[in-house]
Amino acid sequence: MSKIIGSGGGGGKGGGGGGGTPTEAKDNLDSKSFARVLDLIGEGEIEGLDDGAKSIFLNNTPLQAADGTFNFKDVTFEARTGTSSQTTIPITRDVATTKSTGFSTVPQASPKVIQITDSNVDAVSVQITVPQLQQFSDKGDIFGTEIQLEIAVQYSGGSYQNVVFGNQGKITGRTPDVYLRDYLINLDGAFPVNIKVTRITADSSSSKLVNAFQFNTYVEIKYDQRTYPNSALVGLKVDAEQFSNIPSRKYLVKGIKVKIPHNATVRSDGSLSYSGTFNGTLGAAQYTNDPAWCLYDLLTSDRYGLGSHLQESALDKFSFYQASVYSSQLIDDGTGTGNTEPRFSCNVAIQNQQEAYNVINQMCSVFRSMPFWSAGAFTITQDSPKDSSYLFTLANVLEPGFSYSNVSQKQRPTVVIAKYLDLELRDINYVEQIDSANQARYGSVVKNIDAFACTSRGQASRLAKWMLYMSNVEREVVTFSCAIDAGTLVRPGQIIEIADPVKSGERRGGRIVSATTTAITVDDITGLTYQIGSSLSVILSDGSVENKTVSGITGSVINVSQAFTSAPQANSVWVYQTSNILTSTWRVLSIEEKDRAFYTVTASEYNSGKYNHIESGIALTTRDITDLDIAPSAPSGVTAEEVIYEDTGIARVKIIVSWTTSTDNAYVRWRYEQGNYTSRTVEGAKSYEIPDTIEGNYTIEVYSVSSSGLRSTLPNSLNPFVAVGKTALPANVSGVSLLPIDESSAILSWNRATELDVLLGGKTLIRHSSLTSAAQWKDSQEIVVAAAGNQTQKIVPLLAGTYLIKFEDDGGRQSPAPGSQDSDWNNTRVTTNLPAPQERLTVGTVDEHTPNFTGSKTNTVYDSTLDALKLTVTSNATASSGEYVFANSVDLTQVYDVNLRKILKGSNFILNSLWDDRTDLIDTWGYIDAVGGLTEATACNAAVYVRATNDNPSGSPTWSAYKEFSNVLITGRAFQFKAILTSNDTNQNIAVTQLGATLELQGRTESISTPVTTGSSQYTVSFTNPFKQTPTVVVTPTNQQTGDFFELANISRTGFQVTFKNGSAAVARSFVWAASGFGKEVT
Repeated sequence: MSKIIGSGGGGGKGGGGGGGTPTEAKDNLDSKSFARVLDLIGEGEIEGLDDGAKSIFLNNTPLQAADGTFNFKDVTFEARTGTSSQTTIPITRDVATTKSTGFSTVPQASPKVIQITDSNVDAVSVQITVPQLQQFSDKGDIFGTEIQLEIAVQYSGGSYQNVVFGNQGKITGRTPDVYLRDYLINLDGAFPVNIKVTRITADSSSSKLVNAFQFNTYVEIKYDQRTYPNSALVGLKVDAEQFSNIPSRKYLVKGIKVKIPHNATVRSDGSLSYSGTFNGTLGAAQYTNDPAWCLYDLLTSDRYGLGSHLQESALDKFSFYQASVYSSQLIDDGTGTGNTEPRFSCNVAIQNQQEAYNVINQMCSVFRSMPFWSAGAFTITQDSPKDSSYLFTLANVLEPGFSYSNVSQKQRPTVVIAKYLDLELRDINYVEQIDSANQARYGSVVKNIDAFACTSRGQASRLAKWMLYMSNVEREVVTFSCAIDAGTLVRPGQIIEIADPVKSGERRGGRIVSATTTAITVDDITGLTYQIGSSLSVILSDGSVENKTVSGITGSVINVSQAFTSAPQANSVWVYQTSNILTSTWRVLSIEEKDRAFYTVTASEYNSGKYNHIESGIALTTRDITDLDIAPSAPSGVTAEEVIYEDTGIARVKIIVSWTTSTDNAYVRWRYEQGNYTSRTVEGAKSYEIPDTIEGNYTIEVYSVSSSGLRSTLPNSLNPFVAVGKTALPANVSGVSLLPIDESSAILSWNRATELDVLLGGKTLIRHSSLTSAAQWKDSQEIVVAAAGNQTQKIVPLLAGTYLIKFEDDGGRQSPAPGSQDSDWNNTRVTTNLPAPQERLTVGTVDEHTPNFTGSKTNTVYDSTLDALKLTVTSNATASSGEYVFANSVDLTQVYDVNLRKILKGSNFILNSLWDDRTDLIDTWGYIDAVGGLTEATACNAAVYVRATNDNPSGSPTWSAYKEFSNVLITGRAFQFKAILTSNDTNQNIAVTQLGATLELQGRTESISTPVTTGSSQYTVSFTNPFKQTPTVVVTPTNQQTGDFFELANISRTGFQVTFKNGSAAVARSFVWAASGFGKEVT
């Protein structure tokens, strides 16, 4: 029979009305056109569309709503499931030929007939043309109207059958322009075929009614005859009026049919239910979304899978069966409604060619499985509840034993977002799982995953939970090597047990020496004690693991309460377990053969409670595999001491903390005052150094740490440990000696300092007092710049009196000043009396003490009580520095090299150190014997400075800069002096009782060694450098004759005259001379 695809029209019907402005009905007739699409759904044979038109979605809107109404009009479809013998879908045109009918208008009384003689024509498109369709009222109103037509088909001279009639043949509405309508008629009878178009509506006899239509052309259609065997198809024809372009198409289908076990039944949701025992036989192909058998089909199909490379006999059907049974189990769907769904379903359209390895692994990921090749067969192993398959101890693994690794916390997700196909939205959707505890601790570490082949929100949610669990709980991996006996028995996916004494803290396994079914003699029983409820696991001769309750231990024999299935073989493995130390369980990931002699096994951490935890939210139970989780006791004997050490040339202080503990490791925590704690784990040592410490209180805590990293519950503490830092004073200087090297300088020597804070960054202070006995530091003044702390010598001015030395560390703390009764008294000083110097001439003495320091003063003042010059004191605070310019100066009238020696005597003192000086209440005194804790004033100093000029000082002389001196040789004519007093402590001052300078000229001799000849007259000798005073002159003739003598005349500081005579006559003679005096005028 014929099938009509498409028809229909619509519009309004005109009517009369009263007077007024003429009205014109809307033009509501548009010509129709259709789009035709043929979609390849996938390989066949499939079950087909899930629910007919309700499973077709155009622009994501279902073609047919759930209530049966259609969301789109004039849309037709046909589907093929992809059988090998399927028929074509008459939707796409291979050839379309337009022909003219030779007719024009079709009158009611004269139907028009065309004949189709080409038997290859599959369909005819009858094209009806309506030039205008409207009617006019007497008042000028324009309305729409209606045409009724019928189309009938006659096959090979038979009777006509109407294929377009009733509402299908109505054209209703108004159009002032040409309107076209196609009627597609599929031909399914014998040729020739006549097609008759009949006008039912009466012909118009009035010009006010325009309703004629024409049958001018038709199209002969020959469909694409290809059937596309084994390909599931859907053909669509849509009215182009409803879409601006070809709409997107989605189809909800029940996919490819696959072979399933003989004892399986397909549920309505596509999953399988099983009854009876599987005998290895697969039944007829049926639709199922069971992932195991979908994978099996993909592996065995020679059309779209690996069937041409992999024989079905090479697949381990039973491993697929076991995975299918677990996958098909109904569990809560997670919606909170109590509904269930299969644990795993596979709903995917593989639309492009990919590497087989990738596709297989993707398919396996759907149901948490892993493929591998074993014993000549392709098999799969699923992460599902299993019993342990093998035991490993240090007795049956190779060196170096078990190696563990873990994933950094930074790489572990705290949020997993799974992407899946939501069938309700018909689009990608997402489900999120959050590890709230780890997120709060480590922040959001997001991992996005694709839930491959997943259309269930519950399944996607379980996958996200699984990823969170595996990343944060079963994150540890163990690797070890074993001999061939174990390596050939263990398979990927199996559960193994490990008894590792490094992890457990005790040896709980080994080799069996001999055995019966109830008494097992083991290799080493050391450390084992019988506990009620303990168990013994052994490996039997068939490679299986069996566990029995222990009834007692006698010597090296472990007795069990029930007999093993068979007696374990000698040299096989045993493991003893108690409630507090169980084996650790692992899931084998891979086994790799090495050199055909041993195997490397890699396994991941395994907890059998994870399945219920992920699917039902049941809390995990952790196996107790060690006694290393028992907290050790706190350490004992915690002590601390301070030590000064060198760090890049700087002296620093460290605290060395020591303790005693039974563990190898410790955890040290400390803080300064109320600051933040700093902590360190100390491995393999019983001490810890806290570097660069300072004075103050430290809290130090030491915890014992077990080999598993567990700390003692409480620490042993030092609270507080009072650190003095580098506040301790340096030791006194020792071994002081003085060695003069000329009249003005000497080498001062002492023993090297012993403290690092003196040697590194410290100083050696050198002062001098004019006192030759009982001189103290307060009575002395600096005479040279301090020497470095690591020096042992210094050139100093040679002065009469006492040299005193102190060490000062890098913090400014000085060695104590010993009293005269202390043993260190003589070690810190040296007293010298100047040796008898070469004769000198004193040419000036400046004494400012008499009368009473009358020079210019800045921040200095004369204290009549002390009869001394001192720093000014304002508001009980000593000025930090002051200057006193001498009232007296010296003019030698000529320029000389002058020896200057300072006159300075003074003593430091503490302000308010007398009872009468202190006016505040005695209750407020912090100290009785001293002020501010001071027992000796050491912070003050006085220095004498000189400046010189070669000019006449009464004119406009040019003076040199002031220069500090003690005993110095200086050149000049005139000299001016000043003193600078300093104090580093407002509570200390200095009293200068003597202040001045002595100017001396050194004795010298000027002479000649080559004789000069006088001539026969008076000879004048001029000195190269004049003396300060008239020198003593000695003349020695070199060729004197009998009766000769000489006369000296006009001897002065600049020269002399000499006359040689014999009798009364002057004679020429030769002579040498020498002049001795003081001073050497610089010219």
